[in-house]
Amino acid sequence: MTTLVCIKRVVDSSSEVVLTEDGQAVDGRYAGFTTSAHEECAVELAVQIGGEITVMTLGDADAVEQLRAALAVGCTAAVHVVADPQTFGPADVAREIAAVARDGGHDLVLLGNDAADSGDFQVGIRLAYELGWPVVNGVSTVSVADGVVTASGAGPDGHETYRVPLPAVVTVLEGGVEPRYPTVPGRMKAKKVAIDERRPTAEPTGPGRVRLLLPPPAPSDVQILGKGADAAPAVVDLLEQLGVLAR
Repeated sequence: MTTLVCIKRVVDSSSEVVLTEDGQAVDGRYAGFTTSAHEECAVELAVQIGGEITVMTLGDADAVEQLRAALAVGCTAAVHVVADPQTFGPADVAREIAAVARDGGHDLVLLGNDAADSGDFQVGIRLAYELGWPVVNGVSTVSVADGVVTASGAGPDGHETYRVPLPAVVTVLEGGVEPRYPTVPGRMKAKKVAIDERRPTAEPTGPGRVRLLLPPPAPSDVQILGKGADAAPAVVDLLEQLGVLAR
């Protein structure tokens, strides 16, 4: 069993989201970078399935940090397509993943359901089309037995389970598994793994994106209850309304 799990270096969204001046990407200069929660779960599922697990990313030199993190929790090999990720659209990324999957003879490709920074939701479908493989999107758990992938997740009408033959593509949503944390021995071992560096197979056509937009901040109402001791009765009334105090 050989699995290819794909990750992307993205801006840590736990802090305020800021866009670059051209509106083409999320600015991570002050927030830091990480692997998205969807992809962390994809890595965990790959480790649970077992066998040979190759982690792959397309990005600049700094993306090695995310590859090392995946190696530290159980991936056995790493491929780095060295390129500027901002110049690659979903079709370009799918083409590069397909090339790695073919060269490595992988049985299963796991991806995050969508990119945590640009939210494209396209790579998994485009990859399956490129490879001619079946695809299951937006699942939370994945298992493999007797050449069949069983993938489950929440659907519009309740819990859904799909079974498709290998080779296959599956995109993962967070929530089905708890990603493991790397241990010190795992980190030390990951530093010794040689990362296979590749160049893109073709010039990118680009994302075709006009720009990203941030949603307006949620409105908030502030009610001043009073000042000093005069506010005490209003505070008591409010706590009673909230059910904190019994009348």
